[in-house]
Amino acid sequence: MKMWQGRFKKEEDESVNDFNSSISFDSRMYKEDITGSIAHARMLGNTGIIDKDESLKIIDGLKGILSDIESGKLEFDPKAEDIHMFVEQVLTERIGDAGKRLHTSRSRNDQVALDTRMYLLGQIDEVTALIKNLSHVIIEKAKSNISTVMPGYTHLQRAQPVTLAHQLLAYAQMLKRDVQRLCDCRERTNIMPLGSCALAGTTYPIDRLSVADELGFSGVTQNSIDGVSDRDFVLELAFCLSAVMMHLSRFSEEVILWCSSEFGFMELDDAFATGSSIMPQKKNPDIAELVRGKTGRVYGSLMTLLTVMKGLPLAYNKDMQEDKEAVFDALDNTKLCLEIFTKMLDTASFRTEKLRAAAGFGFINATDCADYLVKKGMPFRQAYKIVGELVAVCIEKNTTFEKLPLEEYRKVSDVFDGGVYAAVDLDACVNGRSVIGGPAESAVKAQIAELESFFND
Repeated sequence: MKMWQGRFKKEEDESVNDFNSSISFDSRMYKEDITGSIAHARMLGNTGIIDKDESLKIIDGLKGILSDIESGKLEFDPKAEDIHMFVEQVLTERIGDAGKRLHTSRSRNDQVALDTRMYLLGQIDEVTALIKNLSHVIIEKAKSNISTVMPGYTHLQRAQPVTLAHQLLAYAQMLKRDVQRLCDCRERTNIMPLGSCALAGTTYPIDRLSVADELGFSGVTQNSIDGVSDRDFVLELAFCLSAVMMHLSRFSEEVILWCSSEFGFMELDDAFATGSSIMPQKKNPDIAELVRGKTGRVYGSLMTLLTVMKGLPLAYNKDMQEDKEAVFDALDNTKLCLEIFTKMLDTASFRTEKLRAAAGFGFINATDCADYLVKKGMPFRQAYKIVGELVAVCIEKNTTFEKLPLEEYRKVSDVFDGGVYAAVDLDACVNGRSVIGGPAESAVKAQIAELESFFND
């Protein structure tokens, strides 16, 4: 029998119950639901809203339910409407009428908002830890490749020389901002809505602050309607997860390219690659491809949440039940991708000779050649034109700046002297860029130190 049966003359159709039920997915919040109920029951007893002995009886009953769920002794009833009613029903069955007093001065509207916030707080911490694990792997790979010269790209065209360390640390910087966004999201999620009741608060003399303190919240919601009717904290988390996945997807795209024969910059460990069902020579970067694909799935969860919330009047509407599956799926897939991507990268190796060889072609030291002329007093645009002419000469003669004879340089401009070879040396090109944030060894080491400090905090 449903709790609202007194108002209705007919039993709920079984199909309605199945359609309305959320226990299949919100049961993962059982610990948060019970923990929140324990704090609520303690407050009810301490304030005298219910008898203190009954409060203690409720708390003991809830602790027993939690223990039985975690041990497997108690299974969720698939016919229950949601985790909240399941727990309350089992409690009442076990301790009698005292269990019926638990819901005093509380609604499922503020109860589910509480459970969701508590659950997401724990999940934010888990995602943050996984990002830090990946970042540590990236940093260690960078430390081993501070002097590994490679081409940097724009438009997928070789552009300027950088180091593998500098390239990898770009992703660490992205992940750093992801952690910062998650921390900001956590701060706004860490506000307790319990006490908002259905939408208008309660006439009982509840102590919201004591409950918030027991549950570890930093504060309480300041408007009862807002407390039960918005899910912007869920949306914010979904966006943060989408940003994480976007960065993983970009990294995955690079892994896929680098593992190809055309690039040959990277080799995946056999344990983190797959083969072909028909082509025995193949070694496929399936993990990176799946991470790239699952990014779309996480984006879809964000769009689901935005669409669900966009037209809802205040206050609570049943539509909001749809928030959980979306954010749960986004969380599950983000955590899964972070875990396996970290393992894949940690076991991967880089072909440093290939990276260096690629940097020797494509005239990626052209800007440095132009800068050499500028430092001799030539306007940059004039220097730019002269170096463009030199590129054409090198292409015609099938050579590079490093191998082009000095007389050929001087045919284009008599400003050139033997110092040009030092200017276009790839290592010199890299280490000359010692500005903060640059690829020079000194700048990269400073960047590593800053990132290690952040991720170790």
